[in-house]
Amino acid sequence: MGEWNYAYYALHELHIPPDELAQKSREAKAAIFAMIEIRIKKERQNKAKFKRK
Repeated sequence: MGEWNYAYYALHELHIPPDELAQKSREAKAAIFAMIEIRIKKERQNKAKFKRK
């Protein structure tokens, strides 16, 4: 996933504006992006779980 996709997700799902995200350190961005990946993975798992039922 590209940085713009993370920024889009951060804005719409986490309510973190792009300018606020841009001001964060590299480490903070990496942490946010990792958390987004985890959340997306869990959402996909839940979607697949409900689809099987």
